Amino acid sequence: MPGMGLTGIGLAGLILSYAGIAHTFIDGMHALTGLTMFVGLIFTAAGILDGGISTSTRAKVTTLVIVAISIGFGLYALVTMNTSDFTLTIILILLAIGLPALAIGYVAMKKPASVKPIGLVLGLAVASAMVIWVSAGAMNSGEEIVSEEIVDHEAVEGLTAGPIFAIDILKDSAQEGNPDYNPDRAIVTQGHIVEWTNVDTVPHTVTSSIDYGETFDSSLISAGEVFTLDTTNLEIGEYEYLCIVHPWMTATLVIEAPKEPTKIIIPEGAAIPEDDKIFYDPKTINISTGTTVEWINEDAAMHTATSGSPTNGADSVFDSGILNLGDTYQFTFADEGNYDYYCILHPWMIGTVNVE
Repeated sequence: MPGMGLTGIGLAGLILSYAGIAHTFIDGMHALTGLTMFVGLIFTAAGILDGGISTSTRAKVTTLVIVAISIGFGLYALVTMNTSDFTLTIILILLAIGLPALAIGYVAMKKPASVKPIGLVLGLAVASAMVIWVSAGAMNSGEEIVSEEIVDHEAVEGLTAGPIFAIDILKDSAQEGNPDYNPDRAIVTQGHIVEWTNVDTVPHTVTSSIDYGETFDSSLISAGEVFTLDTTNLEIGEYEYLCIVHPWMTATLVIEAPKEPTKIIIPEGAAIPEDDKIFYDPKTINISTGTTVEWINEDAAMHTATSGSPTNGADSVFDSGILNLGDTYQFTFADEGNYDYYCILHPWMIGTVNVE
């Protein structure tokens, strides 16, 4: 049967795609091979309905190939890829469907007159099983244990600990020729977190293009969703990426080496108010986005570097907490703006960081 051949080809393609053996397939090949398999199944079913089950040697060989591929990949997935708690349930459901189907098919080939009675009995048995299943589930619904999702807070904090560099996937970027990723060329310091937000109405991806997603791949990002990438382990250099759904959408991610922090010294005697005295050295600095500033307390007194002003108070952008002699505090400025700060213990101590 030609449908059985298509089914085998489609199934083999799906296995190659999802097993990661052929990385060039990606999502497009997933869809194509899946479609091939389902078309083959439709043709197979139509052939069975039209002329019964084929008993030719070719059909038997094709069936054996399909079954062998399915069982082999199924066992591989069960042993190495399975993380579901419902695997046994799924296997039992498949057996409950497959075994009666094989029995009916065999009887239909040998004794066609017995198909209707056997089908009726099996149908009633399946219906009874479903009623029992649903009833038992309803009776035990009050005894269900609700499991809480365990969140590894250290892992989450580790991902968001670095400064965030934001990139937007622009609205209407699916239309060829429109602006797509903003910025189109993102220069990011190694160790920072890159965050892509899809503000379009259709799904997109962020996929490294040279290796088809080996370096990074977001999979489908639906409208409003966010994909984050920790650049700590990325090598210094340029990475072109694209949307595999809309391959004309391309952009570049540039990873540069971490910069030495810009230092601000809290000098000795800063706790004593005097005219024309430097309390933060330098008092005003001009930096670019992504620059890390480090405050170093060289005074014997305790101090802070707290964003805000003595008049309006702290604004929660950054706060060093108490710095003793020799303590340091670092903060990376990811957004442009003018940031005033002061010492909450000695409010005459003020400084400014201008970020361009």
